[in-house]
Amino acid sequence: MTILAVNDIEIAFGVLKAIDGVSFAVDAGQIFSIIGPNGAGKTTLFNVISGMYRANHGRVELSGEDVTGLVPDALAARGMSRTFQNLQIFQRMTAAENVMVGRHLQENCNLLADLFRLPSVTRQNRATREAALTFLDQVGLRDSADTLAGSLSYGACKRLEIARALAAEPRVLLLDEPAAGCNSVETEEIDRLICRVAGKGIAVVLVEHDMKLVMKISNRILVLDRGRALIEGSPREVRDSPAVLEAYLGKHGAREAGRA
Repeated sequence: MTILAVNDIEIAFGVLKAIDGVSFAVDAGQIFSIIGPNGAGKTTLFNVISGMYRANHGRVELSGEDVTGLVPDALAARGMSRTFQNLQIFQRMTAAENVMVGRHLQENCNLLADLFRLPSVTRQNRATREAALTFLDQVGLRDSADTLAGSLSYGACKRLEIARALAAEPRVLLLDEPAAGCNSVETEEIDRLICRVAGKGIAVVLVEHDMKLVMKISNRILVLDRGRALIEGSPREVRDSPAVLEAYLGKHGAREAGRA
């Protein structure tokens, strides 16, 4: 079942066309990676899909619903969550509190009830914390629930961001370089976590520079070059593509790689 469909997306900044007619579809439980050289348009495409940028042309569908141009909170309410390349955690809040923030869409908000601290608010806060602990357990951080996020290791903070995104119970999870800056052990933890998330039926769309990670866990890969789709295929098809080698290494480098 197709969860996310991106159709002929275009966006320009002045005379520069950053994304030029890109289309793809992602099924439930699929890990779909978007790769390409620096400046290829990967994060720009993510920003269009997640509602941070408005495309000049094209259509984004979430489970068959046209969500083109919706703002991020409206998309989150419809089942789309994302993380960012640079950490966006609340360092002076505990790990559990960070994840609880991600549960706000699942809560009933009532100003009067909050103001007077009615029993329903206490019950909801308790339920939210229990849910947060469950998501922390999924990313291997249950024992750090009451630790300030700013005291966690970099790799743990990366997993904390994923836990917070999962707390919104998304159908689509967009991960922008989740392993960036991680060492080999931390990258392996991220690897296993992404596979577990997809195993629960969540569609995962991944932007990542770690080609070993991408080739290991992806079901499908889209290669961007200068804002255009160069190739979409299996990890093997992408790895064996001369066009991909040329995009990354240039014509001369691709020829040398072909002789190796």
